[in-house]
Amino acid sequence: MRFNRAISPIKVLSFDLDDTLYNNHPIILGAIKAMHNYLQAIPEWAAKGGDYWLECRHHIGETQPHLQSDVTQWRKVALTYGLSHLNLTTEEITRHTHGAYQAFADARSQITVADSVLTLLDNLAQKYTLIAITNGNVEVDKFNLAGVFKKVYLAGPDGEAKPSDALFQRACRDLGIVPAQILHIGDSLDTDVQGANHAGCQSVWLNNQDTTYDYKGLADIEISDIHQLQALC
Repeated sequence: MRFNRAISPIKVLSFDLDDTLYNNHPIILGAIKAMHNYLQAIPEWAAKGGDYWLECRHHIGETQPHLQSDVTQWRKVALTYGLSHLNLTTEEITRHTHGAYQAFADARSQITVADSVLTLLDNLAQKYTLIAITNGNVEVDKFNLAGVFKKVYLAGPDGEAKPSDALFQRACRDLGIVPAQILHIGDSLDTDVQGANHAGCQSVWLNNQDTTYDYKGLADIEISDIHQLQALC
């Protein structure tokens, strides 16, 4: 654990979810595969070829950029867009949009957080209020993070995605605290650390991804393993 700045008193620990508390890479690949398997069973979709989904997603991202802060709606709108350009009825478009997204969502929540991480969170909860602030759309009530957090803030329904300060400000309003009383922990310099710093919160960078970031600011604390947070207990 490396301290880049002195930490002022905190009341709330805010956690990013994907790739912070569990490895999300195989999960998201499995969810995408489940969605594609559903879509490939539709002859009209399969006839479009392998790049059709990416073309639909890109088109919606370009023409409706506000949806990029709400990955659930982005995916649903892109599915509806793609299906509407096939020779399908309105009922079929609605049914397949729901079916394809549900295949994705069900696989998206096939997560098991390690017992050691759950123990760490339980220990931290004895001293701090725990919340989650995520740009993703994982449903924590469907796996073993259910009940761990006082509140889970999702980009889209609860505010603009990180690095916007919207989700952090929403948490402060809900909890009746000032931003400096939140310590946010996440794996991304670009979204988590930049967002927390911009909001006036304190930040922890979990530096365990082989990734290049654009943001050049410093987190208050840098760790290489989530279990190093035990030092905060």
